[in-house]
Amino acid sequence: MTEATDYRATVFLPKTDFPMKAGLAQKEPAILAKWADEDLYGTLRETRAGKPRFILHDGPPYANGDIHMGHAMNKVLKDIIVRSQSLLGKDAPYVPGWDCHGLPIEWKVEEAYRAKKLNKDEVDPVQFRAECRAYAEKWVAVQREQFKRLGIQGDWDDPYLTMNYESEAVIVGELLKFAESGQLYRGAKPVMWSPVEKTALADAEVEYEDIVSTQIDVAFEIVESKIPELVGAYAVIWTTTPWTIPVNQALAYGPDITYTLVSYSDKKLLIADELLTDFYRRVGIYPSVAEEIETAELDEWERLHEIEKPRVPPSKELLELASFDASSIPLPKRFKGSDLAGTIARHPMHALGGFFAKPRPLLAGDFVTTDAGTGLVHMAPDHGEDDFLLCKANGIDPVFAVEGDGKYRADWAWLGGQGSVINAKFTAPDGPICTDLRDAGGLLAASADFKHSYPHSWRSKAKVIFRCTPQWFIPMDRPSPPPASPVPLPVPGRNEDAATAIPPRNGEGDHAQHGGGAGGNGATLRGIALDAIANTRWVPEKAENRITAMVAGRPDWVISRQRAWGVPIALYVNRKTGDYLRDPAVNARIIEAFRAGGADAWFTADHQSFLGADYAAADYEPVNDILDVWFDSGCTHAFTVEARYGVGTRADLYLEGSDQHRGWFQSSLLESCGTRGRAPYDAVLTHGFALDGQGRKMSKSVGNVVDPLKIMNESGADILRLWVASTDYFEDVRIGKEVLAGTSDTYRKLRNTFRYLLGALEGFSDAEKLPVAEMPGLERYVLHLLASLDVELKDATAAFEFNRYARALTDFANNDLSAFFFDIRKDSLYCDAPSDVKRRAYRTVLDTLFHALVRYATPILCFTAEEVWGTRFPDTGSVHLLTWPEVDAGWKNDDLRMRWELLRRYRTKLTGEIEPLRREKVIGSSLEVEVAAISYDPAEAEVLRSVDFAEIGIVARVHVIDGDPAVAKEAEGSDPIAFEVSKTEKEKCGRCWRHLPEVETDGALCDRCETVVNG
Repeated sequence: MTEATDYRATVFLPKTDFPMKAGLAQKEPAILAKWADEDLYGTLRETRAGKPRFILHDGPPYANGDIHMGHAMNKVLKDIIVRSQSLLGKDAPYVPGWDCHGLPIEWKVEEAYRAKKLNKDEVDPVQFRAECRAYAEKWVAVQREQFKRLGIQGDWDDPYLTMNYESEAVIVGELLKFAESGQLYRGAKPVMWSPVEKTALADAEVEYEDIVSTQIDVAFEIVESKIPELVGAYAVIWTTTPWTIPVNQALAYGPDITYTLVSYSDKKLLIADELLTDFYRRVGIYPSVAEEIETAELDEWERLHEIEKPRVPPSKELLELASFDASSIPLPKRFKGSDLAGTIARHPMHALGGFFAKPRPLLAGDFVTTDAGTGLVHMAPDHGEDDFLLCKANGIDPVFAVEGDGKYRADWAWLGGQGSVINAKFTAPDGPICTDLRDAGGLLAASADFKHSYPHSWRSKAKVIFRCTPQWFIPMDRPSPPPASPVPLPVPGRNEDAATAIPPRNGEGDHAQHGGGAGGNGATLRGIALDAIANTRWVPEKAENRITAMVAGRPDWVISRQRAWGVPIALYVNRKTGDYLRDPAVNARIIEAFRAGGADAWFTADHQSFLGADYAAADYEPVNDILDVWFDSGCTHAFTVEARYGVGTRADLYLEGSDQHRGWFQSSLLESCGTRGRAPYDAVLTHGFALDGQGRKMSKSVGNVVDPLKIMNESGADILRLWVASTDYFEDVRIGKEVLAGTSDTYRKLRNTFRYLLGALEGFSDAEKLPVAEMPGLERYVLHLLASLDVELKDATAAFEFNRYARALTDFANNDLSAFFFDIRKDSLYCDAPSDVKRRAYRTVLDTLFHALVRYATPILCFTAEEVWGTRFPDTGSVHLLTWPEVDAGWKNDDLRMRWELLRRYRTKLTGEIEPLRREKVIGSSLEVEVAAISYDPAEAEVLRSVDFAEIGIVARVHVIDGDPAVAKEAEGSDPIAFEVSKTEKEKCGRCWRHLPEVETDGALCDRCETVVNG
């Protein structure tokens, strides 16, 4: 027996050094180092100079810890967009930035003091600020390297920092623009306050958690009313914040609510009719109409309601009272809420005298409802927005009884110096508040079982309170600049007389009198901002409704914080008039000092030098509050976008998580609208949050945190980047082992596509190229698909829909190329002569595909694309300097598309028919199959005959037979073609392995291979 000849050396197999195993974790740092050595970012800026610019302005993360998955998702998405715009030929700079001021950093420095049992308040402010600056610098350096490791391309040598001297100078300058235009006021009103951090908080600094609170019902004795029956009765209030009772100053009723006077124990109680049943449940009575009571003919309401609160387990009779409806029994006396006007009550602790002995008027409040409670609400203007506004309208001012640490001030007559008010034990049913109320006869019920959502500081995780404090505000609804001399804000007194003697603020708490001056003609800041929102592109579109609702309903912007680390509110307040100084010359000196020495210049200043010769420092009080950190970040457009690209320049895009509708998106909007009369951005993109694989919020305590640093160290950054691009990031997204495994599989297939292209194009040169017009139909069809893909990717880029982009790219590589085009043409690549037209056409298209696909991949797989490009063209520079591939729109051909869609459909059907033969081991390869294609449609039969369908189906032979159309017509819905498959009896070529008639013995050569080998 003659041994078969080995023809493997004559086959043109793909050759490449590009490995299938990516080794990204090891390769990516080397690529980063190469980019840094070659100054790729600077070179790109030079290359794109003069091109249309695209500015994605980076929202600043806090410099206070390692990056997490949210950071990674956000930065990668930004980088993909910036790289895609650069690929389109635009000048797309990216300046990363950090938020370096504020509580997140100050809190960390304080923690270090507390660990050493030191008091931060005893440290020199400048020294403390220096430690905060050093802390921020440390984490900026750490995060910078972590972001760079993700492949984020940007100006890492010159990022923006809110603590840079120039930044601080611009921030204070922006504040002084508001001041000079009259868009600031100092007033006292309730704001979110953290007793733990001892500062006011913005809405964006608060998160809500479910808690269990003590709920109490308290009786206020009515001492005066135009309704005689009410005098001596008790108005009952219900609250879940018992700590506000020591600051109560009034009660509120709903004018349209119906109230009922009922008997309980030895008191007559005034309660909303609809809430009687709920009240009785809270006090432990089970009123009902049991059978025995129904027959007792009890006509008097009072008799039923004189049942004492049981001190022992209820009797059988009481337990039977389970279906009582209080409204079913006639009431002795009902009152309309509006009838209560002029009624006066007194505080349960009135015996303490002073503040507690003062009358507590009943006031009409439109906000009072019958959703819960008693239909009467106690008013503490220090601790609630509705309380503040209603009391203010009736001449009742805050008393500032609760200090910044949450304790009642030491001179407060009831519980002075005690607390803190957020301490559950302090407000518990057996705590001092409830105990004192019970002893005074004012507590009707108390139970620590009320479950509800409550605001917490997202840094300290401690409960916050509403607390009325002197703060600086930017008004939302003032239609014009205020008078030159606004009424001064008094300093809260340290005794009850001074504390309550606060003069009116000339309407500065009323929304109707607030507004921004930037728009002119009576425009308000709220109105300007809402117009700006309407003229901004929001991605996704539904985001516009969210931020519109937030801006439409938001209160005045509280911009002051009682902390140390930040940009100070650099204003001088006249000690006599309370007006703040508005002098451009003074402001210019302040700004210049900040530019030279940073915000510390305010805390070390010779204030007389700032004030100059026109003002005496003794006449002015420098403000030492610092700015809300959201004001800092809201100014980044001024000291980054405008400073680098020209005054008036707007960012093309802001991109952050959905929580920034109440954070950076909004603070930037309000700051810019207040100083420039328009938004700082043309478009805003919002993404969701990264959740664990089960859709849960990541938490260290739960142990479900997915660390991006670990993923990069184990799998590489390109895997993370592909995951980001593949998600529907407009919603919350999941990441875990299973998700990443799927992403890795997708990456592997894309990498294999590039590896095949590199190997198949080994030795390719321009001399081998073939004009499109001379190419076979299959190659022209693939160029049609490429042209269609090109349009799809451009559309996805314009829509910022990179999940669509990634899906289209991977589907094309996997389905159109690997599983179809490459599969069919591998025979030509391996076995045709290098000069063969079909092989030349194939390699020409592969070259076109290579240049297109490697560019398409650059925004997402930035490292892999560089590796692929460098493998083929090691001496031509970075792939990231290239622009969008030149794809001829004329390659699109719908007639060709329809023909090949039909052929692909029949190819898929034929593969399905062959599979049973393979499964039953009748054949080992589809090349062993002969096919009879019975066509019942002459037009489709013509399509099959127009091509070498055996090559397309990768079988030995296809014989097209015209079937009887009547047969197909009888089988409605059947495919107009049928395949009959069988094993061929033809011998196999020893080189190409095709079974062909001319192969006389197994292993001999077919005519084509004979020519190639011996020619």
